[in-house]
Amino acid sequence: MVVDTTTCVGCAACVIACKTENAVADGYSRDWIFTETTGRFPDLAMTIQSERCMHCEDAPCISSCPTGASHYGPGGIVLVNQDKCSGCKACIAACPYGARFIDPNVGAIDKCTFCAHRIVNGIPTTACQDICPTESIHFGDLNDPASDVSLLLEEREHYTLLPEAGTRPKLFYLK
Repeated sequence: MVVDTTTCVGCAACVIACKTENAVADGYSRDWIFTETTGRFPDLAMTIQSERCMHCEDAPCISSCPTGASHYGPGGIVLVNQDKCSGCKACIAACPYGARFIDPNVGAIDKCTFCAHRIVNGIPTTACQDICPTESIHFGDLNDPASDVSLLLEEREHYTLLPEAGTRPKLFYLK
């Protein structure tokens, strides 16, 4: 996934779309909007980022899960088998991005799945991407050099969150 921080306006439509698409429990969210203002008045700059699970290539949530509930799915998406989850919260402690929570309705971990259920059913976009009014969210196959996400990353300067954590996140932010 690629999020363009130069066009995201922080409207939170992605957050609402995700909550609706995935029936996320009240008071919880699989994604959120982060804003940061830097500089000194009158020379200020604001960064707006739509954040969620980073679907790390080296995900500490997976290696810390004692039951194997946290696992890699198709295309390297980080998923949770809620039937295997004991609710021990080891993965919550291991995630440097704060992207997991216990779903109070089932007592198991919940998180962004990059709308894996849609992909399996032939829908190539995520709910957050579909709803974004500024088309700031892009989703696709990083292994396909002709995909929208691969082309954006080739053409534009970008960054990931917490690169020092060594998790190799698969959510990128365009500058």
